[in-house]
Amino acid sequence: MRNDEIKRERTIVEAIVLVLEEAKTEALTSKEIYNGIVERQLYVFGAKQPENIVNGTIRRHCYGIDFPTASPVKYFMLGKKKNRKCTYCLLKKDADIPQKNAKVEHDLTSDERLPEERMKLAYEQHLEHIKKQLLEQIAASDPAFFETLVLKLLLKMGYGYDQNAGIRVGSPHDSGIDGIIYEDKLGLDKIYIQAKRYAQDNPVGRKEVQAFVGAMVDVQKGVFITSSKFTKEAREFADRHQQKHVKLMDGDLLVENMIKYEVGVTVEAVMNTYKIDNDYFAE
Repeated sequence: MRNDEIKRERTIVEAIVLVLEEAKTEALTSKEIYNGIVERQLYVFGAKQPENIVNGTIRRHCYGIDFPTASPVKYFMLGKKKNRKCTYCLLKKDADIPQKNAKVEHDLTSDERLPEERMKLAYEQHLEHIKKQLLEQIAASDPAFFETLVLKLLLKMGYGYDQNAGIRVGSPHDSGIDGIIYEDKLGLDKIYIQAKRYAQDNPVGRKEVQAFVGAMVDVQKGVFITSSKFTKEAREFADRHQQKHVKLMDGDLLVENMIKYEVGVTVEAVMNTYKIDNDYFAE
């Protein structure tokens, strides 16, 4: 039965491919593809809602559509919208696929998405909301608190010999160093930290990064963290600097890591997603 199930799925894919091959360069909606399969008698459906089966098969094998039960094997790609409906065409193996194809999804009507896709989208929206709230909390905090926060985050990320391996040294006369992480108990290897709690419209420039590098006396590693962004010139300076290893973490990456390592957030609930175990039904 398991082999029959695999064959059935492959046959649906082949039927979709045949319809799209006949359409040549024209992209079709999932309904148009379904109608083409029925008209040509390419596949006999046993489901009560066969059009949904076709739509689900296309989306699971479509480049640029990512969700937990999507297939890693891709046969199709998104085309231009038609009457506000998503269209599909065959994946061009040797062609450059525009990255914008993955972004066409955002204005789809809800009935075009599979339930697991809607769950993933809702989760992503939830994360964006939490990130925004974190940045708002950081903006309202004291600069000294921000220095402590980034130090705790780096320790949680695994830097330092243990969770007590960091100290905050920030002060009005800190010479550009706000924190130090010791990678070994003897303090032979250190990481210098610079933390700037800036507003979103106030990016960190090259001059500040350069000053931080200048303050890294006898230290080879440094992390510059800001709640805003870095200018292009600042990033280029950090990338080109050969004598010191300096990593930049802007506000977006900061809150992503805060969520990932659970700093300033707590896990409220865990929800599982499921797919059918075909091996179970094959017994």
